[in-house]
Amino acid sequence: MCGIVGYIGGRSAQDVLISGLAKLEYRGYDSAGVAIMGAEQIEVRKKAGKLANLAGELEITPLPGTLGIGHTRWATHGLPNDTNAHPHATEDGRLVIIHNGIIENYLPLKEALMERGHVFKSQTDSEVLAHLIEEKYELTAGNLAEAVRLALGDVRGAYGIVVTHVDHREIVAARTVSPLVMGVGEGEMFLASDVPALLPYTRQMVFLHDGDMVVLHDDGFTVMDLQGNALHRDIDHIDWDAEAAEKGGYDTYMLKEIFEQPSALTNTLIGRLNDSTGEVNLDIDLDPKSFKRISIIACGTAYYAGLVGEYMIEQLARIPVEVDVASEYRYRSPLVSEDTLAIVVSQSGETIDTLEALREAKKYGAKTLGVINAKGSSMTRELDDTLYIHAGPEIGVASTKAYTSMASAFLLLALWLGRARGTLSEQQGAELLHAARELPRLVEEALSPERVARIKEVAEKYAHSRDYLFLGRGVNAPTALEGALKLKEISYIHAEGYAAGEMKHGPIALIDANLPVVVVATESFLLEKTISNVQEVRARSGKVIALLSDGDTENAQHADDVLYVPRSHEMVSPIVNVVALQLLSYFTATALGKDVDKPRNLAKSVTVE
Repeated sequence: MCGIVGYIGGRSAQDVLISGLAKLEYRGYDSAGVAIMGAEQIEVRKKAGKLANLAGELEITPLPGTLGIGHTRWATHGLPNDTNAHPHATEDGRLVIIHNGIIENYLPLKEALMERGHVFKSQTDSEVLAHLIEEKYELTAGNLAEAVRLALGDVRGAYGIVVTHVDHREIVAARTVSPLVMGVGEGEMFLASDVPALLPYTRQMVFLHDGDMVVLHDDGFTVMDLQGNALHRDIDHIDWDAEAAEKGGYDTYMLKEIFEQPSALTNTLIGRLNDSTGEVNLDIDLDPKSFKRISIIACGTAYYAGLVGEYMIEQLARIPVEVDVASEYRYRSPLVSEDTLAIVVSQSGETIDTLEALREAKKYGAKTLGVINAKGSSMTRELDDTLYIHAGPEIGVASTKAYTSMASAFLLLALWLGRARGTLSEQQGAELLHAARELPRLVEEALSPERVARIKEVAEKYAHSRDYLFLGRGVNAPTALEGALKLKEISYIHAEGYAAGEMKHGPIALIDANLPVVVVATESFLLEKTISNVQEVRARSGKVIALLSDGDTENAQHADDVLYVPRSHEMVSPIVNVVALQLLSYFTATALGKDVDKPRNLAKSVTVE
């Protein structure tokens, strides 16, 4: 989850590192550090807290040099302090490493190294790598790449590791699970854990695969596997511009990404909808008639998008679907066969629990499909096929546009399966195709200034509540779950999401005059039942915030506060409705003075178990 940046070339390494780390601070922000090669030694500077602490110190006493590595940390082993911050150096300071991931066998390695006289300064698992590589460096007569390769043969776990040594003008990097990407420039090379850090300098990228090791020089790079065999990796052109990864005039990345949803949905949907034939073009080679069951596997927000997908696929394609939390999937001995389609859902394509679940499904013979945003990610290289959501870079830790794009991708998938399997009539298909095409416009309407102002007003009214309850039914039951997750992620208010019919089976005990209850009560064949649940809340003095379809004045009388959303086809309504809940969470958090882009204890891409 940590941010990694490396540079070798003719520029000021300090400038490149701080610029790149600032774009990756969403990946880790407990502490930050850089190591820059000077004329005779490598200077290390690191500080606990946000990157600004380190950047301020470097402004006062800059580090000259044109080769360097940098890191922002999200702690797994050891407290977030100056000592545990990366980079980590050997006792003599001649070899320096940064590391993202977890070394599972670090404790026996550390004990053995200490017995051989090594002195450790930190409580991290990462420092083990510095001392281990130092030993191998001596054994290989000063061959840094070979030393790294041999050292990695002794470790077990997940890593993206970057190493440099005072005697070599080169950077050596390797990855297993934790992502790394190289940027190729003219007489310079870049390295990072994610693309946005490199976009100001180059759009020519090389995505490293699991088990890859690379040596970077001023004029190029060499890729090999961990057995020392040379490998070829293509250079990809990235068509994002640097501005796409910046805030674009909004106060926060999250708000910018909420307002980017109409264009993100356009990218997901348009071009895949064929009005003349009523077909959906997904460019998927899998046979839609060959599956008897579908497993959707994901974590967090992606899991809730999968729950929306479950409803859509079962309704439209009539295939049994089960949705699993990825972190539990591989530990419950899932029943998987060759007629199972396993769909993994991930914005980053690097989420470790989902990646391991994918491997478990493949082991038992399932065909695999990914609903993924990030091209070149680890999952995309192991899947049988990928349905890219094309949402563009998402920087805010709390996912917004990726969620709605994922749900839209599931709509496309359900339509594709339904038409191919003959469970969806031509008329139904045309109706849903039209509803899908309307989505960008409807979400644009949901973001009108009047609606946003009203949501802000309601959010501020209830901002100091200690608890929230979110309720929804049918295809919008996951909307309630996602609304609750967003609120607790960024405001730290305790929130629970439930299928509304389940309220009387426990949660109703929580309701009193101090509890705001958000009810998704938009137009639906279950609306009457949902309003009955609203009445149960009101009978116990709960404060009802009702999400209603435009023009529904009849049901507005049952609510303390109403948030109107554009009317939409019920099957696509979760994508429209969730926008209001994203904004409700956002304005609640900002009213409380929270940092919505970097909520405490969270990171954008969870690449460790």
